[in-house]
Amino acid sequence: MNCGRAPGGDNVSELGLCPAATDDSFTGINSGICGGRFCWAVAGTLCGGEVQGTFAEKRDSCVNCDFYKRVQAEQGTINLRTKFLRFVNPYSQGALFDDLPQEHIRSGERFITQGEARDTAYIIQRGACIELVEKHGMIHPVGHRGEGDIVGMISVLTGEPSTFHVEAETDMDVWTINKARFDATSQNDSDLLTFLTELISDRFDSTRPTADRTIGKYVATDIIGRGGYSIVYKGVHELLRMPVAIKMMRHDMATRPLFLDNFHNEARIIAGLNHENIIRVLDIEERYRTVFIIMEYLEGESLYGMIKRLKSIPPLLAAGFISQVCTALDYAASKGLIHRDINPKNIIVMPGDRIKLIDFGMACPAGTDDLHFGGETVYAAPELFDGEPADERSDIFSLGITAYELLTGEKPFPNVSPLELLKLIKTRDIPDPAQKVKNLPEPLRKSILKACRRNPLERYQNIKEMAEDIAPLLNVMPSHPLNSESSGMKKITLFLDIGNHREAEFDGALAAFNRKVKKLGGHLTIEKE
Repeated sequence: MNCGRAPGGDNVSELGLCPAATDDSFTGINSGICGGRFCWAVAGTLCGGEVQGTFAEKRDSCVNCDFYKRVQAEQGTINLRTKFLRFVNPYSQGALFDDLPQEHIRSGERFITQGEARDTAYIIQRGACIELVEKHGMIHPVGHRGEGDIVGMISVLTGEPSTFHVEAETDMDVWTINKARFDATSQNDSDLLTFLTELISDRFDSTRPTADRTIGKYVATDIIGRGGYSIVYKGVHELLRMPVAIKMMRHDMATRPLFLDNFHNEARIIAGLNHENIIRVLDIEERYRTVFIIMEYLEGESLYGMIKRLKSIPPLLAAGFISQVCTALDYAASKGLIHRDINPKNIIVMPGDRIKLIDFGMACPAGTDDLHFGGETVYAAPELFDGEPADERSDIFSLGITAYELLTGEKPFPNVSPLELLKLIKTRDIPDPAQKVKNLPEPLRKSILKACRRNPLERYQNIKEMAEDIAPLLNVMPSHPLNSESSGMKKITLFLDIGNHREAEFDGALAAFNRKVKKLGGHLTIEKE
């Protein structure tokens, strides 16, 4: 609309970026050259030389705008995989639409209310609507549905109360389908049921604000993680107000017996473990056609995130992390379990540099013969690709690759195709990490190289052996415990990059800083690379 407030626009310096171009409720849609395409859903946009109000206030002008009409037309041809009518037309339209009631919904009418349980869904013949999440007293636009879409079907299919309001943007003509008809149709059409459960998973997996969801005794508030078959929410125990993490199996996966069994298996496995370096399972809930694992909420950062942020981890700090993972794996091995998915994403650094090992979704008894080893290729032991059973040594290999990445900031064989990576894993030992890391302590170098031998017989035969080789480095660590909370201390890690020609000046500054720290009762440990 030539407002000049799009990214790079003429009026940005004077008026700022358009809120529609920066609003992250539509992450991935509002960025770049598409900035502002949902301008009608966001308050405070500039149009016709005037700052506009909320969608409700500007609805009449926006839905008659040429830009709105153009986007609406485009949406009739994009995202066809999520168009309900596009799916059913070639298959079961006759059986589904015979005698379905039709309704007319007026522009501006709210026809689905957040939090209400519903037994009716709407299939859009004509017109468009907007989905709005109400949270903390604010309204967030989170979705836009047009011709061919279905709305309200999550409640009908799963029984869960609606997680958003739905309001008509324009006059709408819809078919209505109740739960009894919906269930009868989907039970007789397995392809339709598969499509609908995939659609539910797609709509739940969003970077947009989410409504609070009641899961038994718990309330899920915000999405904090995603995996191939699950979504993780931050939550709280409703009565105790205790923070928790809630891992929900994606609805399309919950219909597959193998994945469902693995999900239950993960809950049973972790519930049977009691170790300070392993995440705890608190509860399990089965409802809304899926399964929720309730776990302790971890205030921390994954090693993956730490590597991205810091590029690499200092050797002595890395040794402390690896040692704690060894302790966790040794405990799991004493219970006869192999993790099978050791990598930086599944290792969380807690306050005080305490480690928590998470995601036992692929865990199995030692000796399991399973070609579907589950983990990322780069961390998988070579023998697993030949169908050899997983055992403690395959976890050791994965930990060795993780340790290499911690220290160097990169994987052993970066920037190669998946096929080439598989070939390198099976035919070449990893590079010497000392080539990348100056003054790498020999015990750490030795442990990584031995852990990553291609031949399992040449590796450590159990995780205790690896821990013992790293142990001498732990004596060099600061004398206060890793869990600084238990000593009443708070630990702060600083990283300084200095030029060699100014090293003496920095040493003097650090010495003065150390004297002040000691006066305050603190302790400063300096580790130079």
